[in-house]
Amino acid sequence: MKKDAKNVKNFDNLGIDEKIISILKRKRFEVPTPIQHQVIPDALNGKDIVGIAQTGTGKTLAFGIPMIQRIAQTNGQGLILAPTRELAVQIEQSLQPIASALHMTCTVIIGGVSQHTQVKALRRDPHIIIATPGRLADLMNQRLCRLDHINVLTLDEGDRMLDMGFLPQIKRILQTVKKDRQTMLFSATMPRTISSLASEFMKLPLRIEIAPQGTSCENTEQEAFVVKKNDKMRLLDAILEKYDNETVLIFSRTKHGAKRIARDVRGMRHTATEIHSNRSQSQRKIALEGFKNGKFRVMVATDIAARGIDVKDIGLVINFDLPDSLEDYVHRIGRTGRAGSHGKAISFVTPPQKADVRKIERLIHKSLPLLDLPALPPERERATYNDKSFK
Repeated sequence: MKKDAKNVKNFDNLGIDEKIISILKRKRFEVPTPIQHQVIPDALNGKDIVGIAQTGTGKTLAFGIPMIQRIAQTNGQGLILAPTRELAVQIEQSLQPIASALHMTCTVIIGGVSQHTQVKALRRDPHIIIATPGRLADLMNQRLCRLDHINVLTLDEGDRMLDMGFLPQIKRILQTVKKDRQTMLFSATMPRTISSLASEFMKLPLRIEIAPQGTSCENTEQEAFVVKKNDKMRLLDAILEKYDNETVLIFSRTKHGAKRIARDVRGMRHTATEIHSNRSQSQRKIALEGFKNGKFRVMVATDIAARGIDVKDIGLVINFDLPDSLEDYVHRIGRTGRAGSHGKAISFVTPPQKADVRKIERLIHKSLPLLDLPALPPERERATYNDKSFK
């Protein structure tokens, strides 16, 4: 079932408890986004939901508010599965202020950190568990985590979790939790594997689609340059100089590429950091916080690490490499042009990848202008820097 978008002025008429309404007002959440407006009433009524919406549309509160309210009413427990550590932490940061005001607790269960503290937190029976599938399945294998009290379950960024190979862990988790639970699944795209998962583990879910699958952010201007691989770094140099007042997120296809790009960007005398799977959890946290607070103007990321990068006012996204999965193009450019602001996305396309541009255009239902290369600067001599200061 697909719902039509409606206009709504505030959260008051969605069935939300007055205590939560007052918390939202204190946090200056006044006007629900389309996904919040459409999901919250049905979710509060216990319906299973498949939500299709771009990143940056307010999905966390769309599933978080109903989860918190239903758990408060039923004395049950909620579980939120997220594909990456960063996204899990972002979800906890969004929901904890509301939950704590209602004397409810959230705990994050992710890899890359000691499990000892997490096990202690689980023994205190938190109201909401926010977890990556890998670490949660690991604790289940050790019999250190029980899920028999879960009555509201959300899978966020479902397509990314399947892309990352989490299907076996997700199926095991879904088979372990209570059968009479409420299940919500959110995804920017709806591949066949997501449809199959919904059919197998959900009860007549409502399909709520805010924009057609693959629709890219309307507030994001998109363009591309056809560039030889060896000229990419010089083109990047020219673009960073042209948009010298913008906060920039650069996507690399590989972790080794991300490290090299970040190194070379620092050599161009821009402040830059990086997020990829070779970095420890503490390094990733420090990098993300530095990017948020303006310490770093540029962040270089891989797709695996990029989910959960919820940073306001990213002015420019650069696809230094096109993604392996073209659906990830939508996720990437959705990091700019958020919450009504305008953004820009520039993609570097090598000559053999011109066919991929046509595929992207079919996916996003709009043309992707191919621009002539600007005059490229000579390759810079790398500046010296202290590596430790950029961790």
